[in-house]
Amino acid sequence: MKAIGFYKPLPIADEQALTDIELPVPELRPRDILVKVEAVSVNPVDTKVRNSATPPEGTARVLGFDAAGTVEAVGSEVTLFKKGDEVFYAGALDRPGTNSEFHAVDERIVGRKPASLSFTQAAALPLTSITAWELLFDRLGVPYGSKTQEGAILIVNGAGGVGSILTQIVRRLTGLTVIATASRPETVAWCHEMGAHHVVNHYNPLDEELSKIGIPAVRYVAALNATDQHLPAIVKAVEPQGAVAVIDDPKVLDIVPFKRKSVSVHWELMFTRSLFGTPDIQQQHRLLNEVADLVDAGVLRTTLKEELGRIDAANLRKAHGILESGKSMGKLVLSGF
Repeated sequence: MKAIGFYKPLPIADEQALTDIELPVPELRPRDILVKVEAVSVNPVDTKVRNSATPPEGTARVLGFDAAGTVEAVGSEVTLFKKGDEVFYAGALDRPGTNSEFHAVDERIVGRKPASLSFTQAAALPLTSITAWELLFDRLGVPYGSKTQEGAILIVNGAGGVGSILTQIVRRLTGLTVIATASRPETVAWCHEMGAHHVVNHYNPLDEELSKIGIPAVRYVAALNATDQHLPAIVKAVEPQGAVAVIDDPKVLDIVPFKRKSVSVHWELMFTRSLFGTPDIQQQHRLLNEVADLVDAGVLRTTLKEELGRIDAANLRKAHGILESGKSMGKLVLSGF
């Protein structure tokens, strides 16, 4: 089967940073389904792994997490899907990725594809939806569907992939005021389109930006990018007994300044359930099905922003380059081989 992989970490401008390769169709574990991949999207985790992981000598690492496609075959213990089902999912960090014609994935982290979306539109959603959902409801403990809740949430990097869907989920499924951060006219407009009540500039101190809009403190902070740089302002901006959730990778994160306010700090990594095979691993299957229902009901929308053509090494290098520039909005998707 066709696939795209890398043999060693290289700058994305190097043609060998990602290359077209041929691999055998993967064998299935008992709970696996084999998916014929129709579309994939690219996430920051792809670039992080490509820049830091060195595959064993002579072997290629296949990246890719988000995918939408059709079930081609099922493992011996599969109960949730059958051949021909259309699915979407975000894969696992410790298994080969979705940048391949066929992909094996545990059925318990897979959801049904929203019927109202194309494969291309659906591929934009899984990883960021899981991250946003778990961050909001599992980590921060915001009540699901409670429109009476008062207070505000600050979403740092509101125009990114996670920020785009998190803004929608908060706006549609909670009563919180949504304050997103963005700096360029096009990203500010995108945040408003996603449903943000306010948009502030993350190149200025965030506590000062909040004061300008008359909301000096927020109950929750979703720290999605540059958390170490924003930390002093977040300490000032979060309410006493508030909560902060972090998804990025700061080299150091000193949370001692939160002590005076009794602020809780949470990490969110959507791969935790699959990495450790947690007892509630199937929660991601249920979560994605819920997202699909909300999309089909018109409550949530795809965050697809740009289609970059077919799934091959050249187009994936372009996608990685856009992400590494720090100027992407929404999600980048590639479709078909």
